Amino acid sequence: MNDEAFDDAAAERALGELVRPGARIAIADACGMPYVLAGPLSRVAARTGGVRLVLGWVPGPAPELDPDAFADIRTVVGGPGARALVESGAAHRVPARLSALPALLAGPLRPDLVLATVVEHADGYRFGAESSWMRGLAEDGVPVAAVVARHAPHAERGAPLPDVTVLGEVDGTPFTVGTPPPTEADQRIAEAVATLVPAGARIQFGPGRLATALVAALGVAVHVDSGLLADPVVDLAERGLLLGTPSALALHGSRRLYDWADGLGRAGHGIVRPVEYTHDISRLSSDPGPLIALNTALEIDGSGQVNVEGVAGSAAGMIGGHPDFAAAAARGPGLSVIALPASHRGRPTLVEHLGGPVTTPSHDVDVVVTERGTADLRGLGRRERERALAALWSGAVGANE
Repeated sequence: MNDEAFDDAAAERALGELVRPGARIAIADACGMPYVLAGPLSRVAARTGGVRLVLGWVPGPAPELDPDAFADIRTVVGGPGARALVESGAAHRVPARLSALPALLAGPLRPDLVLATVVEHADGYRFGAESSWMRGLAEDGVPVAAVVARHAPHAERGAPLPDVTVLGEVDGTPFTVGTPPPTEADQRIAEAVATLVPAGARIQFGPGRLATALVAALGVAVHVDSGLLADPVVDLAERGLLLGTPSALALHGSRRLYDWADGLGRAGHGIVRPVEYTHDISRLSSDPGPLIALNTALEIDGSGQVNVEGVAGSAAGMIGGHPDFAAAAARGPGLSVIALPASHRGRPTLVEHLGGPVTTPSHDVDVVVTERGTADLRGLGRRERERALAALWSGAVGANE
């Protein structure tokens, strides 16, 4: 969110009064990340010394963020904008599922200050396109220094923030994310997944081509209970297949999504909520309606273990809410679904040994879907799971297809 009218020098002076030597500063999550503060914060940190930085989900590059200005950089989520920092060694990627972030940020990584984007309501300031882990910190007494975004969506559900120092105003909208059209393989996968979704279910899906294809393939009305909420939810609403008000910790999409969410928020139906709510495994597994968790993967091994974080040392992905939603769906009346193409760049996505960490364990995977068919792993032993997955990748799915 860059803005030519933003007073960079004034923000730097204000931050200079707030940031102390050795302080830990957290920069807010997702598409509402205050990119205009990256430069001022870097310059203040370089002068102050010993400043430590915590990053959440970074959706796009932040070229004005100078890693050399900080004594330590940790990312608790990741994202495309953090990839270069992690792969260069400038930042440490802390392995943590999203439901664990409140404890992590209240304990060993507790910040002294949160930098964020807020929107102004008649009764005070709230976060706009995201709530995530920042809401809990703010309500626990961590001060918030923020830019006020005039055209960000009023999408957060919650009370006014208790302690906000305004560093300036911006006209721009949150960071926008485009999605390429689904491939033929995406469409075949989505059609198979759609048959697993009963009317009235709660569905979880992330951004990307597959989510677009899934929503297009659905023919029943559903609730949406998710993490990052992307544009397909608007398609669902326009088709008359969205039940109730969606729930997510952040918006992640285009201006179309932000405008739609803003309309709901101004009507008193805020969408974005704190991670303590959105990723509460007990709530997710017990709320009315089965939870169908649709997650993707970079690769899966013969036992059903899933890697979404990267292969061969890359920092392509993140843990995020993948294990939270998979566990919640597997323990409740719903389904934990892993959907992925059978190959990527000419290589099978079913591997003997994962090329990265285990993000989600095999016992939290119920069903695996590729463009070749479906493997239902529920109730199978280890050897049986291996045979079912091998048959899926060979195209010999038989009764599971």
